[in-house]
Amino acid sequence: MDHEPMGKAKGAAARALSLTPEQRKAIADKANAAKRELATLPKVTHGAADHPLKIGDAEIPCYVLDNGMRVLSQRGMQTGIGMSTSGGALGEQRLAVFASGLAEKAKDFNELAVRIAAVAERLKNPIKFSPGSGKAVYGYEATLLADLCDVILGARAAGVLLKQQEHIAAQAEVLVRGFARVGIIALIDEATGYQKDRERDALAKILEAFVAKELQPYVRTFPPEYYEQLFRLYNLPYPPAGNKSWRPSFFGHVTNEIVYNRLAPELLPELKKAASRAERRSKLHQWLTNEIGHPKLKEHLASLISVMKLSKTPKELISNVDITHPRYGATRQLDLDDPNQAKAS
Repeated sequence: MDHEPMGKAKGAAARALSLTPEQRKAIADKANAAKRELATLPKVTHGAADHPLKIGDAEIPCYVLDNGMRVLSQRGMQTGIGMSTSGGALGEQRLAVFASGLAEKAKDFNELAVRIAAVAERLKNPIKFSPGSGKAVYGYEATLLADLCDVILGARAAGVLLKQQEHIAAQAEVLVRGFARVGIIALIDEATGYQKDRERDALAKILEAFVAKELQPYVRTFPPEYYEQLFRLYNLPYPPAGNKSWRPSFFGHVTNEIVYNRLAPELLPELKKAASRAERRSKLHQWLTNEIGHPKLKEHLASLISVMKLSKTPKELISNVDITHPRYGATRQLDLDDPNQAKAS
């Protein structure tokens, strides 16, 4: 059984019936234009209204856009600074009106007036962005909040605030104590969850620079002196008798530890992954890029050989390498004095 619309739905249905075809078309065209505009706006990649930036008692919705910009919602900034958002379109521009008024009152303080006017100009031009669903949202680049608080406190010190505006200065002081200009970026990244993705993105870019997409032709990379020093440190005769190309198998584990684990974060597992996909046997260094990976490896080996020459035992070697080339992500010191432990690592 069909139900008759009630309340607002009933009013909307009645209004729709009262519209002319031209009016309905105009409304549809307006809605389509809004959708097209929304598709062109910067989009939120991290953040939501229910995960605001919290500073003292203030809660300000914050976001990271697909262009990397950190933004605070316009309404959130207004309430965060202690101002009302009522009053329709004028309420949304209350921050800009407030700042423009301060600039006028501070005209006898040239430097302060210029700073306030610059903030007011930025407040007049909020950033419009898409939250992913629903209507577009207006906001401001995050560090504008710090600049706004700065000029409000400057206006208070200059004595140009009205008595009814003193609560805004008090709130600005609370906010300033809660963040620094640099710190606010980290606060927003943490609140939105962007911090972890940012770190993953940074790591991905590092690995992309180091690890080649295809197997590179074999080129002698490790100089004989590198292996000569390893034989010396482990008290093994050099060159080996009989087969001069022979090397103990645990040398590979030692090399992983003092070379590949020191070149870039997470590089060793990525190289091993690339090598395991290869159809034929390959050396790990054949998966380093010619542009970044190989030059960095040669640079590292040159420095490493100098450290090896200064070391008298495997334990002293790893201690010296830890100082000169710290291991990425190390949680304990590997004891390379024992070939069996080196092999087990």
